[in-house]
Amino acid sequence: MTVLLETRNLERTFGAVVAASNINIQIKAGEILGVIGSNGAGKTTFVNMVTGYLSPSSGEILYRGNPIHGKATRDITKLGICRSFQIPQLFLELSVLENMLIALIIAKGNAPVLFAPAVNDSLEEEALRLLSRFGIEDYANQEITTLPQGVRKLVDIAMATVSEPELLFLDEPTSGVSAHEKLEIMQVLITALKVTNTAVLFIEHDMEIVEAFSPRVVAFYEGTILADGPTAEVLQNSKVREFVIGSEFHRKGDAPPSSTTETNSAKIGSVLEGGV
Repeated sequence: MTVLLETRNLERTFGAVVAASNINIQIKAGEILGVIGSNGAGKTTFVNMVTGYLSPSSGEILYRGNPIHGKATRDITKLGICRSFQIPQLFLELSVLENMLIALIIAKGNAPVLFAPAVNDSLEEEALRLLSRFGIEDYANQEITTLPQGVRKLVDIAMATVSEPELLFLDEPTSGVSAHEKLEIMQVLITALKVTNTAVLFIEHDMEIVEAFSPRVVAFYEGTILADGPTAEVLQNSKVREFVIGSEFHRKGDAPPSSTTETNSAKIGSVLEGGV
């Protein structure tokens, strides 16, 4: 598999505080990678450096073999690296469809034409196709403020994919989502991203989600990588159990929800029936 992203000896300091040190990670095309670690372990610092929100103090960031450290966030996005945030970045008073249309207009970067509408039938059809991919087309005309948190998360992530990125970073995609819907929401999300063979790195504190959806895990601790490898091995690593997930952690052995018996829309409808 092609290596999309590679970091070499990446480091970030804030004065005497070392937020990240000796970070060496490779992410391959189409790979799904989970990142775990306690708050302040360096997970978000790593994502911020790769996506241009924070400059590394030293080290290299290579995308398809070319250095990207020091580039502006918008330039990194244009290369094919996008992200979502822990708190959905949405226009709350607008509808789901209007949010998607705004994201598409920005992503396409077309210069405005005097007296010509910014939105046309073709753009609206594209927005609806994206919503359908994530199983949320039925919410197209609903205002964001009326939506359950799980649907808001899916809208936010769908907006992050309008430019069809090769690599997508997700910061706690199930944060704030109720326990009974998180597995289904994550299944819909992963299924949608597999359609475009998008590589995904997601930060997650819920080990049930990590076990179900991430074949490989990187564990961060105090700004360094404690372990990197197959999920089962990393979660049984003695240092990971001591410093990250706790010694009382037990694997549940649950399989991820099946994606073959229900459509995305049906899944979303079943877990969100009645709203919040």
